[in-house]
Amino acid sequence: MALALMEPTTSTAPQNFKPLVGKNYEFKLNQSIQDLLAEIHKETPNFSPFIHIFHELMQAKLDPPLESIWVYAGLTFRSRNLQKDDILDRVTVSKDLFQLVSACSGSCSSSKSIALLAPVVFEVYKVVVELLGKDLASKRERKAMREAKSLVGVILGYANVCCCKDSSEESIGSNLITPFVDLVRVWMDSDDGIDSFLPLVSGEIRERFSVGGCVDVVYLAGVVLAELFLLELCLKFTAGIAREELEKELKIWTVGSISGFQSFYFFETLIRMLQEEILPVTSLLRSEDEVLLRKVLYDAVILVEYSFLNPERVINVPTEHMKCLAMARLIITHEAVEFFREGGNQMRAISYNNAFSSSRLPSQIIKWVTNQIGLEEKANRSYGSSPKALIKWLLNLENQGIKVFDDSISRRRTKIVLDNSKADFEQPASKLEDIRVDDDILFCIDNKGEDKDTDKEKMIASMSSAFVSAAHTMKSTENEGRKRKEGLSAEKKKIKFVKYDLGQNSDSTRTRSAVVSDDGVSSESEVDNPISDDDTDTKE
Repeated sequence: MALALMEPTTSTAPQNFKPLVGKNYEFKLNQSIQDLLAEIHKETPNFSPFIHIFHELMQAKLDPPLESIWVYAGLTFRSRNLQKDDILDRVTVSKDLFQLVSACSGSCSSSKSIALLAPVVFEVYKVVVELLGKDLASKRERKAMREAKSLVGVILGYANVCCCKDSSEESIGSNLITPFVDLVRVWMDSDDGIDSFLPLVSGEIRERFSVGGCVDVVYLAGVVLAELFLLELCLKFTAGIAREELEKELKIWTVGSISGFQSFYFFETLIRMLQEEILPVTSLLRSEDEVLLRKVLYDAVILVEYSFLNPERVINVPTEHMKCLAMARLIITHEAVEFFREGGNQMRAISYNNAFSSSRLPSQIIKWVTNQIGLEEKANRSYGSSPKALIKWLLNLENQGIKVFDDSISRRRTKIVLDNSKADFEQPASKLEDIRVDDDILFCIDNKGEDKDTDKEKMIASMSSAFVSAAHTMKSTENEGRKRKEGLSAEKKKIKFVKYDLGQNSDSTRTRSAVVSDDGVSSESEVDNPISDDDTDTKE
């Protein structure tokens, strides 16, 4: 049974109660949060009075502040969440929490609705980690794993619905009024803090939340999307299918998800995590699986040029922020090229170089930097078309005292310089022609933002086929005939993404509420998993 919203039957408001509008509302919200934080620090806190207060604050606005929903849902959840050792019951509790949060945020903006999923992801993650540590010998444990997988899929479906909403009016700058570290304390039973609450992000990203004070809602939404995305990818490793087939399916799903979310800050979070030596999935995957996941993510962020990242599309993101992401993408591409060269996979390294030189990224970086230092922009080849050549030029500028890298990259400057001091494995262009991969290795997804279902389905189907074909070009030539045959078969598959009729139902509340039902699954909202999972029941 879904967790019902707690609506107090009696009111303790004084007779001279002032309406919760304007400055009165802001004062009441800020004061209530401060009182709650003071109560949290007590040895035996009493949260009962605060449930009514934050319910009232949440109901007073059509699009209430994130803090009001966050605290109300947290206190209500904790008041109902009895300590249970049974793993299946804990999955049910996580489902109840998702239904509570999604019901409370039905009238909110898309970014706020996704950001509010942070505690839901936290609770589901804990259940998944415990299940992966079991041998799933009992029928109840196997059922719990099926339910957990289904729940993650439903939450992703809900997030997809939120992303489908036009977010042109949502821009960076919509900050929380309360430091994120304080909000986390509403959900944590200990002082573990952000490291435990955001388990599927890198240390650099968690540091931003710890040091930055009040976090931007749009940025938090991108981070939550990234956590959901990684959790789903890790669960796909439990499907028990052949590794080659798994890699193919992961690539298709990954590119389709990135293109479907169309979130700048989600993509940025993935890039920042790829900068780390190890992805933050060690609690979910074995080391060899983490390497495969990294290869899949490298392919998805380097070989595909996403149109939603074009400067003319990202009108709500500051130029300096876009420049920082471009620099991070440059470094990631260079590191990926070196990673595969050192591993003996020259074909993949060449593919990444070709994708980079054919993309808009080099010209964008050169334009931003030349404008910054006041030089006349020259042809791209003046600085080299490979990631390594462009980095050498940028490092030379930094040696002259011109800051072109942001702090997160500057801290890794020693490693970058060391990488560039290694012997250059690049071959002359004349020799590369003999082993050059197909020109189609870089595919541009031209999603112009139409809301029509048919346009989105055609785009995803086309992208899926292109990605599978390109992936096969990176295989060894001795298996070329067999791979091409498998590729033709794979190209006939379609990603079964959510079909949202935004034209008939433009109201975000009704659209998103279709995702949540009493059993946590809706046939109209569930994102079908392209990987067949024999361990998962099919629900009609």
